[in-house]
Amino acid sequence: MGGLSKGELASATVIEVYSDWFDDNILYEFENINLEIIGEKWSLLLKKLNSEINEFGKDRGIRLGTTFTGALFVDEKYVVVHVGDSRLYHIGTKLSQITKDQTFIARAIENGELTENEAKNDSRRNVLLQCVGASKFVEPEIILGITQEKGYLFCSDGFRHVITDEEIYTSLNKVVKGNKKAMSMQIRKLIDLIKSRKEKDNITAIYIKVENIFDCKFENNEEKKKYTSHYTLKFLVIFFGIMSVVFLFLGIIKLF
Repeated sequence: MGGLSKGELASATVIEVYSDWFDDNILYEFENINLEIIGEKWSLLLKKLNSEINEFGKDRGIRLGTTFTGALFVDEKYVVVHVGDSRLYHIGTKLSQITKDQTFIARAIENGELTENEAKNDSRRNVLLQCVGASKFVEPEIILGITQEKGYLFCSDGFRHVITDEEIYTSLNKVVKGNKKAMSMQIRKLIDLIKSRKEKDNITAIYIKVENIFDCKFENNEEKKKYTSHYTLKFLVIFFGIMSVVFLFLGIIKLF
């Protein structure tokens, strides 16, 4: 988190704990998968981390914290656990925001105190209602959903401040059926555009393409189950590997 002295330490701590959870628990969880229960476990983990990071900061006279947006995709379903103002979008027939910003501005808009246009230039746009490590308590948002085809975009607030939803959708909708190189190229084009507009916040994005694996032909249900379990586990290992690198940089904010 920007504006705090050790935000990168909070991010790294959260990443390490979630990486350990994945290594230690995912095979056990797969024996009888329940995404609602996993969501509750992740929520409790964030609450515990919030308390520990808070205590660490108090003992050393520093403030540190991080936002968190994490998702687990298993077959045709997903669970998202979210704190702060990083976002998860689905890119299908339109750009759809899945997470809800936990910010002063988002609350003001919801309560009818500000319009969308007024909020764009409001000096309080980076003020969070909660974050992991710098809030006394956190109540993570847990979202359960059905995985849809095309793509999912994770991004920090710096990625979306100076570009429109239409610009994001138009760029990424072109490559939802493309290859990894094309996906990366479109993300980099958007980042270059954001930089050209003088964005000063951290700019981070993860783009995931989703294909319908259930269109495959199987001899029997056992073969299908074996294939989908292997595919899902391989996907999650790759996904969490990506998160362990980039979530270190997610969630640049200012607290006042």
